[in-house]
Amino acid sequence: MSTRGVVYVHSSPPAVNPHVEWAISGVLDARVVLDWTAQDAAPGQLRAECSWTGPVGTAARLASALRAWGMLRFEVTEEPSPGTDGERFSHVPGLGLWHGRTSANGDVVLGEDQVRSAMAAARRDGRDVLHHALDELLGRRWDDALEPYRYAGEGAAVGWLHQVG
Repeated sequence: MSTRGVVYVHSSPPAVNPHVEWAISGVLDARVVLDWTAQDAAPGQLRAECSWTGPVGTAARLASALRAWGMLRFEVTEEPSPGTDGERFSHVPGLGLWHGRTSANGDVVLGEDQVRSAMAAARRDGRDVLHHALDELLGRRWDDALEPYRYAGEGAAVGWLHQVG
């Protein structure tokens, strides 16, 4: 089954850019050349984004390949497909990789067990624990850290990439 998504490299040191392209190329099994532009939120850093199509699970493979460079700020999305939730992966230096399931409109979807676990911890340890647990499940620290980089990339061109295999 095929799906599609987007890779957003919000900030990358220029010396790492060829490695980013090679990593994406390796997952998509196609040569990738990204259109790098200055990242206004991080002088000296560059940003790029590209849309992709490929089999379900491609976003996880892309995120895994990109996280090898811990200095990158990136997000990888995968749209839902029949029988499969969408996904979003966010990476921020110092925070690491966050993963969440997403609905058709891009909202993060929490599983019943995740909510029950957060509620149980709150009953045991207090209401602040519930707020913290829900913030973590929803990826709030990652969203807060990436928002200035997202804003700085508004209006950037997006290229389409297609997985061959």
